[in-house]
Amino acid sequence: MDTISYRTEFPNAQEVQRDWVLIDATDQHLGRLCSKVAKLLRGKYKPSYSPNVECGDNVIIINADKVVLTGKKMTDHIYLNYTGYPGGQRELTPEVLMAKSFNKHLKPGIHPLFVRVMKGMLPKNRLGRRLIENMHVYNGPNHPHEAQNPTVIDINKLK
Repeated sequence: MDTISYRTEFPNAQEVQRDWVLIDATDQHLGRLCSKVAKLLRGKYKPSYSPNVECGDNVIIINADKVVLTGKKMTDHIYLNYTGYPGGQRELTPEVLMAKSFNKHLKPGIHPLFVRVMKGMLPKNRLGRRLIENMHVYNGPNHPHEAQNPTVIDINKLK
């Protein structure tokens, strides 16, 4: 047998085929949805996955305002943020972050609640910061990425 067949092939950034994926978040649980989106962003559903290469897909999430949190998490769960100054500890709830997503001054495609949840599920390094830019979240059913011909995926079919 030839020794070249024993080599493990690792993809590099130029060889990776990156697709556009459309996900509808209507009546989906926030954490379960985001854990599957994190796998899509990393590329773990692809056979050519490599942990140190950006090999995931671009993900478009529509109807983000219809996402569900169980129990009283929407009002009682607290995210803490510290500014670095004395007395600079800030408390945010998912309800406040959801209200911020309707702010007209935010860049389109940025949803504060989804960004907060997804940052905890991605690597805490340069790769994770690049991967979070591949997620585009919109509150309504419309999005400006029609030119990319995104593939509609049923998120419930993924494991």
